[in-house]
Amino acid sequence: MPAPLPSPLPSPPREPPIAAAPRVRELPDPQATAALAAGIAAQLRPGDAVLLEGPLGAGKTTLARALLRAATGNPALEVPSPSYTLVQEYETAAGPVAHFDLWRLDGPAALAELGWEAARQHIVLVEWPDRLGALRPDDALTITLSLNGPTARRAVLHGWEDRLA
Repeated sequence: MPAPLPSPLPSPPREPPIAAAPRVRELPDPQATAALAAGIAAQLRPGDAVLLEGPLGAGKTTLARALLRAATGNPALEVPSPSYTLVQEYETAAGPVAHFDLWRLDGPAALAELGWEAARQHIVLVEWPDRLGALRPDDALTITLSLNGPTARRAVLHGWEDRLA
């Protein structure tokens, strides 16, 4: 009878994936913000989440408007801030986009009433994503905006390394 084969050595533990370095974009003017938004809009697909972070006045709504105008192909599209309605929906070539402004939300519990789960089947664009809590999508594109002068902004992008250069 042949000798039993030795048992294989246990495989070494897997290292957690190394997070890609954030990408920094300097946005000297509103036109540069619109160009960044157009590049993101061209990459949108169902199931995507774009999360916009930053202090008041950092340009979250400006970027959201530019993204929605680019995604709809309508540069004159009226894009009201959803600060009071909390969510606005738009039809785009990539599918429906739900624009959430969670500034006035106390936390993730109220998202069910706003149709969060249904919206996640399509595309969500979220201002003040810190209010999402545990509902924050792991695979989101997160853009953190900050002031960098009177009209200039800095955008730090995390996520979508395979889609955005």
